[in-house]
Amino acid sequence: MIISLILGVILGAALVAFVLQNVAIVTVSFMTWQLTGSLALVLLVSIISGVVVTLLMILPCLIKDDFYLAAVKKQKKDVEDELTQTKQALAQANARISGAQTVVVEKVV
Repeated sequence: MIISLILGVILGAALVAFVLQNVAIVTVSFMTWQLTGSLALVLLVSIISGVVVTLLMILPCLIKDDFYLAAVKKQKKDVEDELTQTKQALAQANARISGAQTVVVEKVV
């Protein structure tokens, strides 16, 4: 927990230093669009766009893994229920066997 806090403070300080050093105004052109803003803002928007695209790319895999995990959990529960039933049946069978084995065998010499 404390390591995350320290890492966050260091990254925040680095971000502030980056913004303060990159206050130059730049113009970004894409086809017919033109955007004018500070270099730091343009880079920040670019990085956030990259993160969003990456998350959208891995989202189907995450959803598939979630469905698979749910199926495995259901299968585990079914197997555990079956194991419980088998243990109960085995205990009942052992009780019947131990009750039926009260026959005394005498040895004649």
